[in-house]
Amino acid sequence: MKLQLLYQDYLNLKFNRKLPPVLTGGFEYGLCEDESIELFLAGRESLPFSEWISELQPRDPNYTANPDWKPVLSTAFAQLDVYEELIFYYLLFTVNTTTSIVKVNAYNEMNDFMKNYCFFQLSQLNDITALSTEQRAQLRDFFFFFYLYCHPVNEETLYSFSFLGHNLVHTRTGISVERYFSNYHDYYSENFDKYKDQMDLAPHEIQTCKNVTLELLSAIEGKSRLAMPHKEGLEDILQGINNVDWLIHRYAQNKAELFNVMADFLSDHHSSSYRDHCFKTLLQNYVAYILYFNFEEINALVDYFKTAPLWCEKIINAIFTDTIFIQKILRQNRIDIAEYSNVTDFFNERARSFYL
Repeated sequence: MKLQLLYQDYLNLKFNRKLPPVLTGGFEYGLCEDESIELFLAGRESLPFSEWISELQPRDPNYTANPDWKPVLSTAFAQLDVYEELIFYYLLFTVNTTTSIVKVNAYNEMNDFMKNYCFFQLSQLNDITALSTEQRAQLRDFFFFFYLYCHPVNEETLYSFSFLGHNLVHTRTGISVERYFSNYHDYYSENFDKYKDQMDLAPHEIQTCKNVTLELLSAIEGKSRLAMPHKEGLEDILQGINNVDWLIHRYAQNKAELFNVMADFLSDHHSSSYRDHCFKTLLQNYVAYILYFNFEEINALVDYFKTAPLWCEKIINAIFTDTIFIQKILRQNRIDIAEYSNVTDFFNERARSFYL
């Protein structure tokens, strides 16, 4: 399967773009009773891809004083204990659910956007030449933290993995996540008879699921680049999304070019969910690739838009309330936003409750 095709179908369905499916590779999306949309093996109406491992969840050793069993993959990974086996399971489940399209409501909207935004950005990082190796590493850790945090996962899982170069590893043991996931699928394929009562998949279908999981992981590790699909009228917005080098270089040469793209979007009152999503993504790119490294640039944004206060208010509040990225940036740089009255003057009630 080509992950880009899966991603295009994901966006088509998530934002109701009414385009024909392009997905190949033995999978198709289907509507569930709870109004979520899940990826299924073609021809199946039960057992979404994201849930095929649910009956294989390891016993939780935290409820046992002295766990007396070994991890299923202890032969391949002798350094792994039963606590960490459960953490790997949670990570695998998190990665697979990246394909799920949940019904968005007021309680999950921010997390849903942030998880999927971070997944997309992780796929982009390795190709951004305008950033130094150190800057890419900083953002990789930043995006991966929020990708997990917004799933959400428990604290143990949140802090158990890190990047070694471009490879995601289990920090304590140094186990490659790619190697673990590969062995995991191979083990259940090869020992199918032992676990067939816990699975509704044939061995070859487990291998098909393995391929998708490893493609998702490849994107997280920045080895497979994704792109947001074209939509007429969004060419400049998508340029700033799919080509971060363009965004950084244009901003460095002439900040007004990027601000003009924002202004042009706001001057066009046509609306669609995909169009609005692309604008939100561009604004968070401004946060991640400009403000992350120099928060003082927020002043240039306000100066440009202060003569259009309604637009300025909309942009500022989207930047500060669509995600909590800014909160993290302010904390790690010990910045007091109250000292930026030119910014806070445009805060709506929600932003004020978050920051003031």
